[in-house]
Amino acid sequence: MKITRLNHAVLFVRAARASARFYADAFGFVEAFSRGDDAVFMRAADSSNDHDLGLFSVGVGAQPSAAGRGTVGLYHLAWQVESLDDLLAMRERLLKMGALSGESDHGTTKSLYGQDIDGIEFEVMWLVPANRLTADDRANAGSTRRINWDTVRADYA
Repeated sequence: MKITRLNHAVLFVRAARASARFYADAFGFVEAFSRGDDAVFMRAADSSNDHDLGLFSVGVGAQPSAAGRGTVGLYHLAWQVESLDDLLAMRERLLKMGALSGESDHGTTKSLYGQDIDGIEFEVMWLVPANRLTADDRANAGSTRRINWDTVRADYA
């Protein structure tokens, strides 16, 4: 048996419909199917998958996740974009939505971090193509540094 990829993620959220609106606005996800207001299943706009994200309502009174702050649990989901231009467009979108919470240069990837309406963290990342990696990228693979957008634009635009 060989695992080939992660097929989908499922999140417990306060209100599936409200979260679905967030993921539609932030990522362009579309609703694939639902179970009323209890569960909404979404996919990336160009995905051929049955669904990439499931959202299950647990109620508006649900407490925030304590994962990483005293309990174990999922840290974040990372969504990959195809190009630096896509990452920069996502940056502008998340800024306008007030959902951008961080930006990092991990050497071989350039990443944005945000939170959805329930405070669930996500990452949007661009994987630098192997033939475009700089010596600095290779030396800093897996590190977390402040991203310098001027340098990134100059190196990859």
